[in-house]
Amino acid sequence: MTHQGTYDFDTPVDRRGTASVQWDGAADRFGVDGLLPFTISDMDFASPPEVLDALRERLAHGVFGYTDWRLGEFREAICGWYAGRHDTVLDPERIVYGPSVLNQLSQLLRMWTEPGDGVVVHTPTYDGFRKAVTGLGRQLRRVAVGDAAGLEQELARSDAKVLILCSPHNPTGRVWTEDELKGFSLLAETHGVAVISDEIHADFVHDGHRHLPWTRFADDRGRWAVVTSASKAFNFPALTGSYGIIGDPEERAAFIRRMETGEGLASPAVLSLTAHIAAYRDGAAWLDAARAYAAGNLAMLEERLRSAFPVLGWEPPQAGYLAWIDLRALGVDDEALQRELVERERVAIMPGAVYGAEGFVRLNLGCPRAKAEAGADALVRALTRLV
Repeated sequence: MTHQGTYDFDTPVDRRGTASVQWDGAADRFGVDGLLPFTISDMDFASPPEVLDALRERLAHGVFGYTDWRLGEFREAICGWYAGRHDTVLDPERIVYGPSVLNQLSQLLRMWTEPGDGVVVHTPTYDGFRKAVTGLGRQLRRVAVGDAAGLEQELARSDAKVLILCSPHNPTGRVWTEDELKGFSLLAETHGVAVISDEIHADFVHDGHRHLPWTRFADDRGRWAVVTSASKAFNFPALTGSYGIIGDPEERAAFIRRMETGEGLASPAVLSLTAHIAAYRDGAAWLDAARAYAAGNLAMLEERLRSAFPVLGWEPPQAGYLAWIDLRALGVDDEALQRELVERERVAIMPGAVYGAEGFVRLNLGCPRAKAEAGADALVRALTRLV
C-alpha cells in the first residue's frame, strides 16, 4: 500500500518515555534532564506508513517462529532497490545478514585482522568505528578526509590490514567521488588491505550528488565487504537488522558460518526483514519526501549561520541530515560552548570531540522544522554570547 503525497513531517511525535537514546538518554551524556536533543543519528519522524502497514500485517499473522533470511523476499528486495536506486546489479548470492552494521564490522575485523593490527579510518571518525576497533585490540590509524598522501602512507604500513570507509562519510556528510573511490580501490589492492565500506547513509544523498556502491570498485574475489541497512534512511534502527555484500565465496561462507555458529545468529529478526522488504519495495516516495524535508532544515540552518557568522562559510552536507559545523574561525572554547548550550539554552548538541575533532559540533536536523529552528536558534544565541 502506498501513501504518496500524504507524508507529514511537521507534526511532532512524542518520543519521551520510549527508552529513546536521543530523548531519554540525553542526561547520561550531558548530565542534565529535559534537554531538547539533536544528538544520535536517528530521526524524529515515524517510519514510513508503507513500512508500518507491512509490520501490522506481519503482526496480525501472529506466529513468530524461527526464520531464515534466505528463504523469503529479503534478498530480492535488496537487489531491486540497488538496481532502481543505484543503477547497480547485485548477485543475491553475495548478500549476507547481520543484526547490525557494527556487529558485521566487528565480525569482519575478527576475520581479517589480529590484535595489534592497524585499521585505517578517515577523520573525523564515527565513534562507533573507534569503539569497535579499539575494543577488539586493533590499532586505529587516522587519516584526514581528503589527505590522499596520508592515506597511502598509512595503508603502506606492513601491519595495516583493513581500510574502513564510511560512504557517504559520517559525520561530514561527504559523498566520495568516483575518482576517490577508484583511488581507494587501487591503494587497497596495491598494499593488500581489505576494505569494509559502511554505506548506511547511502540512501540519503542530496540532489546534485550520487552514491556509488563499493561493489562497483571491488574485485570479485578480493577481501572486501559492504555493510549497510535500510534502517537509517527509513528510520527503524530499533528493529535491528542489517545486511552485507561479500564478493569472495570463501570469505562469504566464513562470515555466514561465524554468524550462525560462533555467534548463534541463525534466525534473523523477522520484523526487520519485513521492514526492509516494505521499505525497498514501496518506500521510495517517502524517502524522497524525507530527504527534501531534511534538505529544507539544512537550508534553514545555512541561512541562519550565514546571517550571524558569515566567516564560517558553512554549507549543508552532501548527504544525510547531520550538520557538521566547523566553528574554529570563531575561536570559541568547546567546553564554554557546551555550558551555554546545556545550561542556558537547554539543548543537547554533539561536540566534535566525540568524533576526534575539537572546534566542531554535529547537529541532528532529522526532525520537524519547528524543532530544527529551535536548535539552530539556540546554537546561534550561544555562539553570539561567546564571540
